[in-house]
Formats: sequence, C-alpha cells, structure tokens
Amino acid sequence: MKVIIDNKIPYIKGALEPFAEVIYLAGKDTTAEIVKDADAIITRTRTKCNEELLAGSTVKMIATATIGYDHIDTKWCEANGIEWKNAPGCNSWSVVQYIMAGLHTLALEKKMKLEGMTIGIIGAGNVGSKVAKYCQLIGMNVLVNDPPRQRNEGNDGFVSLEEIQEKAEIITIHTPLTYEGADKTFHLIDEKFIDSCSQDFFLINAARGEVADTHAVLTALKFGKIREAIIDCWEKEPEIDLDLLEHTFISTPHIAGYSRDGKANGTSMSIREISKKFGLGIDNWKCSNVELPEKTLIEIDGTGKTDQEVIAEAILFTYPILGDSNRLKFYPRAFEKQRGDYPVRREFPSFTIQANNIGPKVKNTLKDLGFQLKEK
Repeated sequence: MKVIIDNKIPYIKGALEPFAEVIYLAGKDTTAEIVKDADAIITRTRTKCNEELLAGSTVKMIATATIGYDHIDTKWCEANGIEWKNAPGCNSWSVVQYIMAGLHTLALEKKMKLEGMTIGIIGAGNVGSKVAKYCQLIGMNVLVNDPPRQRNEGNDGFVSLEEIQEKAEIITIHTPLTYEGADKTFHLIDEKFIDSCSQDFFLINAARGEVADTHAVLTALKFGKIREAIIDCWEKEPEIDLDLLEHTFISTPHIAGYSRDGKANGTSMSIREISKKFGLGIDNWKCSNVELPEKTLIEIDGTGKTDQEVIAEAILFTYPILGDSNRLKFYPRAFEKQRGDYPVRREFPSFTIQANNIGPKVKNTLKDLGFQLKEK
C-alpha cells in the first residue's frame, strides 16, 4: 500500500507507516507521476484532485483534512471509482474563535456595543450554526440564511437574503463554494447584493474567497457602502489583490480554521477514513501531543469594565487577531509561508480564567463560550 500525504498536515507522521509506504510532499509537488501507483492521498486545499492528477492512477481514496472540498473534482472521482472524504466540522470551533476575535476587535476599535447589533449569517452548517450560537450568547440579534436547510427543515429560524440585506449591520459568510444550481455561492456578494443592502454594513468572509466579488467589495469599501471588511479568504489565493488588502480592516492568510485543535481534528478524521477504507484497524485513531500556548491562565479583574470588555479581554488573550493581520499586510507575498508556518493557537476550552470582580452573567457567558473558570 502506498499513501501520499501533504507535508503540512500536522500530527500525522507515524500513523500509517506500520501499514503502508508513506510519502510526504508539499501540495504543489503532488503530481500525476507521483500518485500514479498510490492507493490513497491525504491532502489539503492546495492540491487539485482532478482528472489531470488522477487519470490512469491506482488511487482508490482521497481524504482531505479540511472542511472544504472544492479542490476535489468530486463528480470525476465518483465516476472513476475514487472515493473521497472531507472532514466536516473539524475546524468549526476555530473559525468561531476567529469570528469572535474579529468582532471584538472591531468593537474595540470602532467603539461599538455588540449587544443589540444585528448580524446576518449566510450559511448555517457546522461553522455558521456555531457562530449564530455564540453571537446570541453575547446578546446580538441573529438572522440566519441557509436555503438548503430551510427547504429541509422548514422556515422556522431562517430568513431570506432580502431580510439580511434590509436589517443586518454585520454580514458574515459561512457557505461552501458552488458554481451552479439554485444555491450557487460564486460571487454571492457582488455589486447587486451590496447595492440592495439598505444600510452600510461590516463584511466578514471566512468561507471561500470566490464567494465575494473582489472588485465589488473593493469598490464598496472605497465608497463606504461596506464600512469595514474582515477577510480571511481571497480570490486567486495566494496571489491576493493588494488594493483590497490595503482597504480591509483585518486581513489574514486563510487561517481562520488553523487552531491546533482544528488541525488535529482534521488529521484524525482523515486517518480514520483511510483506516475504514483499507481495513487497517485504527478507526478510532486520534492525534496526541497537541501543543499548548505558553500561557493558558487568563487573569481578569472586572473592576470598572463592561461585560463586553471582559469577554473581549478573554477572547483576544486566546487569539490576538491583529497580529496575523499585521503580518499579512506587512508581507503579503508570504501568504503561503504564513499559512505553512502558522504559530500555535488553541481554542477557548484550553484556557482557564482566574476571575475577580466579575458578575454572574458574564461568568456564565464565558463558561458557555468554553472557557474554564476559577475564582481568585
């Protein structure tokens, strides 16, 4: 058995060596010649798994350690007997952490009170549904648009895009990238969409770059129709639009889902799928030795602070998002390197808050966000 593995997938070395010849390669170096006699590929979004790569090969399965799978030509694979699996939900909590860090940074810089603001969430899958829950926890008015779910589950809890365009002060996108059909998302955020919004709004894109039309977003930012943008996903990555980069409030190199927790989950799910396919007997395999940051104790004194300020302090301790943004703005040509060498980031449950002078309401919110709490 031979398996080709993207060498940027963490915690995976040693998992399959007892069962197979394992070759680790950069995504860009995974070629048709390399995979022609392979049985399986474990990949990330940078390897296009299509006819050009796979035709004539012995590949029987592709596992991508990511939620997204638009880098896999699923129709061609299915038509040619190649099974594929993604890792749904693997890094959803990481993206939630990113959104919460972005929102609280925005609130601090713009002196906004998030409680009572209306946020429109487009796409309510593994990520969007969790974003909705967390936004409700901090007192935001949440509007959710997800036509496929609405058709399957009924109208309760869902609104139309038109209602989001009418009411939302913040719009965040959490859809897959699709190019056809009634629910296609390619350039969903375009000039027409923006012009149909009844008020200026903040835009967040941590889904796929092509969901938002770069030219339309840039124009709207220049003319104030979009007040500020937080962008993690870009068209034509890694060759991103430098003019758009300059005009965004927070710009990051497609790392919203890059917590160590999310990466470990994606790796674990991929190994389990390979095990099931080839009968390796490690169907419950799990990553071990996932690093912690240097400091996991957050000491907060709530004296004189609002609930929002306390929550922001906790969230931004776990993820000071402006650091990632400043790095990309300073050196945008290092987009891929910044992804490949991304530092340790852990999600809320890895942190304990030592709280002093914090009321019961905010304590409960912090617990619901996933933090561990202990009294000082």
